[in-house]
Amino acid sequence: MVRWVVGVVKLATVVFIYGCFSVGPDYVKPEISLPKAWRNVEAPLSSVALSEDDERRLAFWWKTLGDPELVKLIGRAIQGNLDIAKAYARIREARARRGIALSSLFPSIGSSFSSAGTYRDPPRGYTTTEDLYTIEIDTSWELDIFGKTRRAVEAAERTLEATQEELRNVLVSLTAEVALAYVETRTYQNRLAVAEENLTVQEESLHLASWRYEAGLSDELAVQQARYNFESTRSQIPLLRTGVEEAMNRLAVLLGEPPGSLKEELKNIAPLPSPPKDLVVGIPADLLRRRPDIRKAERELAAQVARVGIAEAELYPSIALSGTIGIEALSPGGFFSSATKVLIGRGILSFPIFRGGALKQALEVERALVEQALATYRLKVLQALEEVENALKAYSEEQGRYEALVVAEMAAKRASELANHKYASGLVDFGSVLEAQRSHLAFQDELTRARGAVISNLIRLYRALGGGWEVTSPWYEVERK
Repeated sequence: MVRWVVGVVKLATVVFIYGCFSVGPDYVKPEISLPKAWRNVEAPLSSVALSEDDERRLAFWWKTLGDPELVKLIGRAIQGNLDIAKAYARIREARARRGIALSSLFPSIGSSFSSAGTYRDPPRGYTTTEDLYTIEIDTSWELDIFGKTRRAVEAAERTLEATQEELRNVLVSLTAEVALAYVETRTYQNRLAVAEENLTVQEESLHLASWRYEAGLSDELAVQQARYNFESTRSQIPLLRTGVEEAMNRLAVLLGEPPGSLKEELKNIAPLPSPPKDLVVGIPADLLRRRPDIRKAERELAAQVARVGIAEAELYPSIALSGTIGIEALSPGGFFSSATKVLIGRGILSFPIFRGGALKQALEVERALVEQALATYRLKVLQALEEVENALKAYSEEQGRYEALVVAEMAAKRASELANHKYASGLVDFGSVLEAQRSHLAFQDELTRARGAVISNLIRLYRALGGGWEVTSPWYEVERK
């Protein structure tokens, strides 16, 4: 027994001295070459490094749109969205898996109690009965000489960090999707109001054309033109009402609520949110720090590098220690008086000799997966750059389009007023009124849609820049434990 203990102490000393060695590559974050500034930045946007105030505004970008209802809805979505709940559950899973990996660094200890009876009835002699009671404590420990377990812990830790970034990515997408659904709802509502207002005007024109026809001041053609113009506008209203309903239902589901739950709350028409006067979009290098999807891909790459070390450690010998401490007695009371003590210790050295090259191929698999993860990381960066550039271009161009439509709508409104006045005075035929009313309705509708598109493109820009993941919720617990 003494020699066994001495041997374990010697082996433990060797492990203590040399046990910090871990095979496999150590992770080094890859260098990414990025442009120094954005190409499609135009006023009121500016591409400079983000200040602390800029960071705060980007983190809570929906508060810059001047719509308290939107702020309230995003807060409810963060509390109730089911994708957030799923992402949090995945973090709990990753934490538990990290705990499993950590447990392998420590010895495994178990205990058992057993009892056995032996009955002997030889051909000659006396019948005998013997009972034996045993209590044992078993322990086993695989020494992590080449760092296999430590690499597994490292991989689990990096995977947990990637899962945390996934939650942040869900938050970025959620805040943007809620805002887009809200803007879509308000856009449809305002388009519906425009159509209903024009329907009233066109109904008045129909009555005027009918009166003039009955008075013999015009022919039936004007009446029929006024009627199909009126009915054409009326036919658009059901489609717009359907659009309002669908957008509201989409918004409700994002909040984790049943479809239709927001109908009463959002029934009153409200103007669309307003874009801020200026916005600092930062520089491309900010994406590596701000975009959770990029950060997730980088953490997944780090985890895969650690798995290479796990596979490489399989090529080296392993040492496992096991031992049993027990006591035996002929009766339960004998444990306190006449028990026999048993001590068993064993050390196992095992190493691979021939497995048909499977271990080397497994190592090659992990190295190939590192190359794939690296390519994924670089692709995420390029895709993020593309999203920002596209969003910047779409936002600036849509603003220019909106400004042109403002002028066109004002001109169409004035033309419609003049045409109605001249028709009532008998100076022009109804064709001029019809054309003016159609143009005015078309420009009003297009102007409303363009206003919604400007805000929607701004929201997509905020999402592309990675704004929104700093918010908190009951699900948002990413601290390390």
